[in-house]
Amino acid sequence: MRLCFLVEETYRHDGMPVEVIRQLAAWGHQVDVLRPGGSLLRMTDLLHSAAHDAWVLKTVSGGPGLTLLEAAARAGLTTVNDARAIRGVRDKALAAAIGRAGGIPMPPTYAAARPELLAEIPESDYPLVVKPADGSAGRAVHLVATPAVLTALAPELRGEGLLIAQPYVPNSGVDMKVYCIGDDFYATERRSPLHPDLPHRERRVPLPREVAAIAARAGAVYGLDLYGLDVLLAPDGPVVVDVNDFPSFRRVPDAAARVAAAVLGLARDQRPVPPVPPLVPPVPAPAPAAAAVTVP
Repeated sequence: MRLCFLVEETYRHDGMPVEVIRQLAAWGHQVDVLRPGGSLLRMTDLLHSAAHDAWVLKTVSGGPGLTLLEAAARAGLTTVNDARAIRGVRDKALAAAIGRAGGIPMPPTYAAARPELLAEIPESDYPLVVKPADGSAGRAVHLVATPAVLTALAPELRGEGLLIAQPYVPNSGVDMKVYCIGDDFYATERRSPLHPDLPHRERRVPLPREVAAIAARAGAVYGLDLYGLDVLLAPDGPVVVDVNDFPSFRRVPDAAARVAAAVLGLARDQRPVPPVPPLVPPVPAPAPAAAAVTVP
């Protein structure tokens, strides 16, 4: 098979997807790597010359890779993950709306274009977790104890774009990371970025049945095949606080081979969306036949 990987500069030397690409090449597949953040792209010609069985995206949130993947999907090509599904989780405000509507246990979520608007959140919802709606890798995540702290934080938040705020979910300070590769699920736990002083070694852990059911539902709700969830084991049950497309799959055994096999399976089995038909000038309607005239 011939595959195109869209890899942002941030992940140029990262084990995921570099090892996946190497594995696919070792199996005899042709893999072309396109770095959208480091290339001049002639967008109007890019897809006309494409002859790939699937396009695969590993990109930072807000990077140009998603634009290319959406263009490929629009042209009727198979994408991994589905381009529309990726857009649905990259925007954390949108992901919260989709998830809650789909029955995923997620915290109530506020969204605001300016940090001062968050002052309208009731004090009863504090403490809050505030972060950019397009954030990733723990960037600009803040645990805000009081409205006064939020006011002091406003200058730092300004310029982050759309923000989300969620009531803090009481937990042990350890996040469960659930990695989903098709129908297979794996769990690890590691220290929460909100509790940096907590000593905790990242490790694989058994996946609770309830969390596995939530993970499976999340894949269906968001339309994802390769994804990850950040889950908190709260007193009232598991709560999903983040959804990631194509995560790191850290500590998943034989991760590169498993992900590579999943990519091949999706490339073979997915039915791409039919392309938009080319614009054809409308054919003029035939002129109505002249009515017969009887001359007296």
